[in-house]
Amino acid sequence: MIYEIAVLPVYQEHIDNFRRAFAEVAPLLCRAKGYCGHMLAQGVETPHQFNLIVRWASLEDHTPGFEASEDHRLFMMGLEEYFSEEPTVYHIEGGSF
Repeated sequence: MIYEIAVLPVYQEHIDNFRRAFAEVAPLLCRAKGYCGHMLAQGVETPHQFNLIVRWASLEDHTPGFEASEDHRLFMMGLEEYFSEEPTVYHIEGGSF
């Protein structure tokens, strides 16, 4: 099991709009090959920072898989206006929790 962790910095004044936009584009993520679930969590100490954790069957399902797809382009296009800076993405390996 591979976990993608994306740190998403959002403009403070656009947090509610970001949440709505994420709900609209989430189906694009959910239908990706190898997708096994996700969680979007808002920081407690840093409420303008969200963490998107996505479970993938394999690293290849995320990258190049989903990242190279038209669905990923549309997913990012629906969110990018809310980012205050470039998101950080990394992967970890582990079992389910």
